[in-house]
Amino acid sequence: MKAGSGRSATSDDPRSIAYDTLAAVTRDDAYANLVLPRLLTERKVIGRDAALATELAYGASRARGTLDRIVESVTGRETASLDQPVADVLRLGAYQILYTRVPAHAAVTTSVSLVRKVAGHRPAGFVNAVLRKISARPLDSWLHKLSPADPVAALALRHAHPEWIVRAFAESLGDDSELPLLLEADNTAPAVHLCARPGRVDRDELVAATGGEPGTLSPYAVILPGGAPGDIQAVADGRAHVQDEGSQAVAAALAETPLDGRDERWLDLCAGPGGKAALLGSLAALRGAALDAVEVSTHRARLVEKSVAGLPVTVHQADGRAFGEDGGYDRILVDAPCTGLGALRRRPEARWRRTPADVADLTVLQEELLASAVRLLRPGGVVAYVTCSPHLAESRAIADAAEGVEAVDPRPQINAAGLGPQPYVQLWPHRHGTDAMFLALLRK
Repeated sequence: MKAGSGRSATSDDPRSIAYDTLAAVTRDDAYANLVLPRLLTERKVIGRDAALATELAYGASRARGTLDRIVESVTGRETASLDQPVADVLRLGAYQILYTRVPAHAAVTTSVSLVRKVAGHRPAGFVNAVLRKISARPLDSWLHKLSPADPVAALALRHAHPEWIVRAFAESLGDDSELPLLLEADNTAPAVHLCARPGRVDRDELVAATGGEPGTLSPYAVILPGGAPGDIQAVADGRAHVQDEGSQAVAAALAETPLDGRDERWLDLCAGPGGKAALLGSLAALRGAALDAVEVSTHRARLVEKSVAGLPVTVHQADGRAFGEDGGYDRILVDAPCTGLGALRRRPEARWRRTPADVADLTVLQEELLASAVRLLRPGGVVAYVTCSPHLAESRAIADAAEGVEAVDPRPQINAAGLGPQPYVQLWPHRHGTDAMFLALLRK
């Protein structure tokens, strides 16, 4: 059977759902965090079974590179050379054996049954033999056996990150001492953060209604203890929305930076899917200002429209690099498309999908978008350049190279320790409990 021709497991069994999620990621370049919830809903899986399917699907996606190294050590073949169904069943089985409390014999038996379902009987013996050999050692023993001599490469293997990403993190942090904490945080599912929309619900009211805790970086953030945010009445009726506290903090910092003169025309130049536009639009409504929200994608522009309904926000489907006339805006947000290396804990497979070439491609776009924002900014106005990536090429280097602006220190607006070297702010999952958001405030 050729790679890409595997059948779906099409079952409500948690392992079948996890397999179908992995297969969609491998075969169709899908996103696990979009595929899995749909499968759970379609197959009416809840409770412990849903929790197991989630752990297996996200865990195996996150640990994929390390799992592949172990499988390759046993088989003597690159995992990519195996048929897609066989490779994904091996990843799923190896994850259960090495990372969970599932007994090894149960992981082997269920994996053999699964591969028969999705690839026929021929690979069953192969899968059985490989997983039995993997079960002969615990995870630490495999990591010790396969660990490279280079300490950063060894961390990459142990914490299931591509080595180039770990090196980029180390460069941004400035040393290697915090790397284990950062990588561990990257492998931990984040808490759910809500944004209490200013003028629609008070944060303390939202805290009381949800049993959550107030955030420390954003005056609008509520951190939930658990549960489904969609079931919260304030979210259902548009008084609050789900948004990482780091995203809230950088948008709020732009809104709170002092300006001289007029303060009524705001712009979100890369607005999809609309979380920051909703927060800025809510603040604009309280101040008698208006926000233009620009998004190039039709689908994402519609998401923005839904998110900002009832706010003084005009959504434009357009390319931010060629939008508008010169010099008209007082505050501009450039939440630039980036590699998303700061949000790897939310998209478990993304670390294995990105390559260094993506950075080079995106920095050109980032430079062009920031230059467009400077063009659209009035003298004395402020632009916030934001990326959800700590990679220096996507963050400090872009802000440093911007012409016609000077940096404004965001620290008065974000009162926290460990924000990185001035004049910019770099948030981190292990320090701040947020995505690794970068912020540069630049005044024209």
